[in-house]
Amino acid sequence: MTSKQRVQEIINRIKVIVGLHLRNLTSYLLFLWIVVGKSKPLTLSQKSAIVFAPHQDDETLGCGGAIALKRQQGIPVKVVFMTDGRYGFLDRKETTEVINFRKKEAIIALNALGVADSEIIFLDQIDGTLANSIGESRQNLVEQIVQLLQQTAPGEVYVPHRKDFHADHEATYDLVRTAIAQSGMQIELLQYPIWIFWQNPLSFQLQGRDLDGAYRLSINSVRDRKHQAIETYQSQIPGLSRGFLQRFFSPYELFFKE
Repeated sequence: MTSKQRVQEIINRIKVIVGLHLRNLTSYLLFLWIVVGKSKPLTLSQKSAIVFAPHQDDETLGCGGAIALKRQQGIPVKVVFMTDGRYGFLDRKETTEVINFRKKEAIIALNALGVADSEIIFLDQIDGTLANSIGESRQNLVEQIVQLLQQTAPGEVYVPHRKDFHADHEATYDLVRTAIAQSGMQIELLQYPIWIFWQNPLSFQLQGRDLDGAYRLSINSVRDRKHQAIETYQSQIPGLSRGFLQRFFSPYELFFKE
């Protein structure tokens, strides 16, 4: 390697480091801006709830505090995982091993939040395929969700944000929203953001109407339990940026209503 190439390599590394720090700062400032300046306080409701998570860890990151608070008060909470999470693993392992490992992590994490094994459901759709589900296969999945809604009759449903910059996340929102409409039930829908502050913070997608529906829930009394649940996901946490994870350790969780 020539001296010129070494200099260029150093410059490239500096660019990456500076870019990451800028992303960390920008994404967290966006989160704080909404929490402090744009959101309204949310009082924990006494309604039973179903949390729909695209992957094993989304439920804990996005609304682990809300889950823990509800379970602390004896409010029923069911958690439904849409995909098998087969592609979200740091080490190369057999697909079946990955799926089973992620299920075990999810059960341990949710137990820490107060959710019993019997209240955890795995729909086992192939990771990364929710947005590609069309026609009969999509309707079959919607009908599965309708059945769950009718059997459980929740007062609230939690889903990823409709603009969450991840295909499985946005598809989960769309599938669940369609199922609620087809069920004919009156259910409050709350959206939890995972990737929206991180994927492209300098080109923020939420507009005025979106921000009008922003609410903040204080989870300070159950922060330790949420932290414990997050740390359970050792197949996931080491591969995520500290800047990305920072807001999930906040004393507030953000939710959006339409």
